[in-house]
Amino acid sequence: MSTAHDVTRREAIAQYRLVGEPPEPDLQGLVELAATVCAVPTAVINIIDDRMQHQVAAVGIQAATCSREDSMCAAVIVNPGRVVVPDARLDSRFAANAFVTGEIANVRFYASSPLITPDGVAIGTLCVFDDEVGELSDASSRALDLLAHQVIDVLELRRVQRDLVESNAQLESFAAQVSHDLRNPLTALTGFLELAADSPEMAAAPRAARSLARAEAAAGRMSAMVADLLDFARMGGTRPHLGEVDVAETVDAVLEDLDGALVATGATVTVDAETFVRGDDTLLRVLLQNLIANAVKFTVAAERVPEVRVSVEVLPDGWRITVDDNGDAVEPEMRERVFEPMQRNHGADVQGIGIGLATCRRIVDAHGGSIGLDVSPTGGTRAWFVLPAAGRQRGAAAA
Repeated sequence: MSTAHDVTRREAIAQYRLVGEPPEPDLQGLVELAATVCAVPTAVINIIDDRMQHQVAAVGIQAATCSREDSMCAAVIVNPGRVVVPDARLDSRFAANAFVTGEIANVRFYASSPLITPDGVAIGTLCVFDDEVGELSDASSRALDLLAHQVIDVLELRRVQRDLVESNAQLESFAAQVSHDLRNPLTALTGFLELAADSPEMAAAPRAARSLARAEAAAGRMSAMVADLLDFARMGGTRPHLGEVDVAETVDAVLEDLDGALVATGATVTVDAETFVRGDDTLLRVLLQNLIANAVKFTVAAERVPEVRVSVEVLPDGWRITVDDNGDAVEPEMRERVFEPMQRNHGADVQGIGIGLATCRRIVDAHGGSIGLDVSPTGGTRAWFVLPAAGRQRGAAAA
């Protein structure tokens, strides 16, 4: 009957998906190294569950599976620790074992170090043995322990990588579903706007026609933004689609989208950005929309009429884009923290949940640039970001 410890061990082993899989090259290399440093012909990685011992990597013998009752390592895993036995025939734990008596093998020298997961569960051993009586030096004993730790490190890395791949696959599936769910109502909205714009009544209502045209343009931009941002999410935000971006044109599109907020607050936005930069048009639009919207929102929170200035400075190796406002300056100790998700620098009276600046940093990082906050010349906040001219992208070979 399986004990609670056996159930825990079985669950820990299942996380690594070792049993029944081809030998992992890194694990094979570690058993070969163990045999070398311990000066023995045979080394194995034994994974021991509640019923069986599974040799998942071996040198000197063919990796195989045996019952737990026949396992030498199962006799010591109950009290995990390094074990060194010069002659197994003289040890009461092993004298009658089939690996010692000749029924399976003729083991004499035996040494093992436990494989203990980060949660403290012993799932097996790194074991070395010989059919000749032997000893293990202190240096070799320490090396065996170190290699056992390396085995767990390899297993953990493999598990994390697999979990990441599965998580990314789930995220991609989710993104595809969200894309479908968002695009359907946007498509319907665009269709109704087109029908309304084509209505004969619009000829007698020029203001309404202009409003519908602006609504159609906003819906189109939103649809493109949803598609591009979902592509960005699928790639982990690592590969923006770089091209030449007209900053002034991008800011104009942002101001069009923010028109309602600008009118309602009486905000004025001055733009000095007649410059092309290297970047992803959609992502830079999201970035600038966040920064300009923040400038307006937090200046209103400071009980001032927003005056925002967007400018571009050409650097020797890129561009520095700044958004200045006339609100309150962000305190120095908060200027880094506000870029972390769910961090806010204002109370509940300001809308938002604190992910806007975190998104901004992610976008700038994906471009290989940098972003920060300073005091603006007006005494408010200056949000700035730098884009490299080379358009290098961080993480282009990663998650």
